[in-house]
Amino acid sequence: MSANLEAGSPIPTTASPEVEFISLSHLNPSTELNPIPTRGIDRAWFRRYVRTLEDGGFDYTLLPYGSDGADSFVVASAVGQLTERIRPIVAVRPNTAPPLVAAQKLATLDQLTEGRAVVHLISGGNDAEQARQGDYLPKEKRYARTSEYIDLLRRAWTETQPFSHDGEFFRFDDFGPGFPPYGATIPISIGGQSDAAFQVGGSKADIFGFWAEPLNDVRSEIERVLAIADAAGRPRPRIWVTFRPIIAETDELAWRKAVRYVDLIGKTFSAGKYHRRASQATPENVGSQRALAFAERSDVYDRALFTRTAAATNGAGAATALVGSPETVAAAILDYIDIGASLVSIRGYDTLNDAIDYGRYVLPLVRQELAHRRATGRRGSLQAEHPGALAPDFAPPALAAAR
Repeated sequence: MSANLEAGSPIPTTASPEVEFISLSHLNPSTELNPIPTRGIDRAWFRRYVRTLEDGGFDYTLLPYGSDGADSFVVASAVGQLTERIRPIVAVRPNTAPPLVAAQKLATLDQLTEGRAVVHLISGGNDAEQARQGDYLPKEKRYARTSEYIDLLRRAWTETQPFSHDGEFFRFDDFGPGFPPYGATIPISIGGQSDAAFQVGGSKADIFGFWAEPLNDVRSEIERVLAIADAAGRPRPRIWVTFRPIIAETDELAWRKAVRYVDLIGKTFSAGKYHRRASQATPENVGSQRALAFAERSDVYDRALFTRTAAATNGAGAATALVGSPETVAAAILDYIDIGASLVSIRGYDTLNDAIDYGRYVLPLVRQELAHRRATGRRGSLQAEHPGALAPDFAPPALAAAR
């Protein structure tokens, strides 16, 4: 274990002093491990799930968007009414709602939830999926549209006089003033790993999101985003990193579980039972391509990062895991907090049960360490005592047997 991770060692200057936790809202008990035929929304299950997130200490929940899924605005409104504290993050594709209409919807949600609304803009990483809802804009133009969209959202929320606009993608006359949000504005999130994503997100977003990658790679990407924000003269965006933790009582048990999960996930995706876009073709989006490249080079990186789950889905969506005991996974999350992550998304493969376990066993450990740091100005012992795959003798039998 590196000396700079020992208990009592200095906290790196890049470390976030606070962290908030995000999960993804699921509408029914169907999972990648056990796909269940469903019409979509199981109201009783969904109500239990979002309340579990609130009771477990999560701060946000992402409402995803897909052409064959539930409407994210409507689901976000339901989350707002079923919870008192959790902030709904509405995933929006700019092709699905004109910017002034989206601004109105988001401001309405923000007022209904007394300032809890957040929007995550998805420019679109798959041509076929975009075409399913009539969007034929080429990929190289989609982030330019998102950039114009962001400008119009903010103007719709803040302009006090009517204004007109004649841009590359949107045109209107004499709009406004628009319906206002609860507060001054609504946070805007961008994700992605293409050059265009970095440029738009770094120069205009309040939050920039990454899928989990090895620490050194995420570190360099964070530096890139922050440099773009600095050059644009904007406040630096908060950094959001997404993981799929697989936990058990011990590291060895967790690795056995992870290997079983890879087999189940692979069968589900091969059968096309869970993710419409999963296929044997090379993914179009850079994030998925990178995930598959990391998986090709190694199964395990750093303390707990496991890439074989991403390979099992052909890089479809955020699928990279953190594997270990709650202590090891919490220590791995702290590794990313140390390089600048302040928003950590953790969602499981066994969705409801994992949300319960994360709230009981993982979130408190991370928050306890951060409280220790605030009180002492030094690290606690968690990262030093739970090296996971960084241990010299790391060689889980289950992982070796599955190769």
